Amino acid sequence: MSEMANPLDARAAGARRLAGKVCIVTGGGQGIGAATARRLGQEGGIVVVADRVEEGAARTLADLQGHGVTAMLVLADLGTFAGAQTLMAKTVEAYGRIDVLVNNVGGTIWIKPFHLYKEDEIKLEIERSLFPTLWCCSAVLPAMMQQKSGSIINLGSQSTRGLYRLPYAASKGGILALSKVLAMEYGRYGIRVNAMAPGGTEISDRVTQRQYIGPSVAAKEDASEAEYRREMAEDIRNQQALQRRGLPEEQAAAIAFLASDDASFITGQVINCSGGQS
Repeated sequence: MSEMANPLDARAAGARRLAGKVCIVTGGGQGIGAATARRLGQEGGIVVVADRVEEGAARTLADLQGHGVTAMLVLADLGTFAGAQTLMAKTVEAYGRIDVLVNNVGGTIWIKPFHLYKEDEIKLEIERSLFPTLWCCSAVLPAMMQQKSGSIINLGSQSTRGLYRLPYAASKGGILALSKVLAMEYGRYGIRVNAMAPGGTEISDRVTQRQYIGPSVAAKEDASEAEYRREMAEDIRNQQALQRRGLPEEQAAAIAFLASDDASFITGQVINCSGGQS
């Protein structure tokens, strides 16, 4: 949040669609999560940055506070229900409510054909990219039901039509399904649930590498996986009408719209923010 040169940032600075709204952004330490935390803060939101790795999240928090945004950091393992409950409890304790939840945690670990995945690798992919959203949705519902309002935005993906990330794609397909079902079940409480599905995105501030599994544990990319990754990237480019990778700020703009009252009659939907990726 140290620069305002991006025109998307300049537009956000003049908008206050989220003034006073308490907004949680999971995976807020880098990439789309960090850009979303910045955008929601620029639009007047009170921002809770949630992550399991302190380095990036602390940087995001410092940037927010340096620009006058009311913000706090919660370190939690959102791959567990207990971690998700802790996040919601700390937010309610600090601010009394939760208006917006952006479930951004996820990301493929391995890139390869499905028959090459080992059993434990499949489990790890699902645990990273499905469970954090599932647990956080479950944990936030009581607070939003009590206040009879709330907006949940879940990060999907264009990987559900793609190569070499089947366990990740299955997780993201599950997120799209749970978003639809939650919207139908909890609309009666004034809770809106939508998804934003990004395409290939340029991440320049990565702190936690894709292969990161846990403290001091990281998967290794071999030559064959590098070739699969190249082929996957080419497949994505060939699908995109705009013929370029997206920016985290562009994804954050779509998320901010869904979070705001400008989307007050939109629920159960998926916005594909992918440059026309089919």
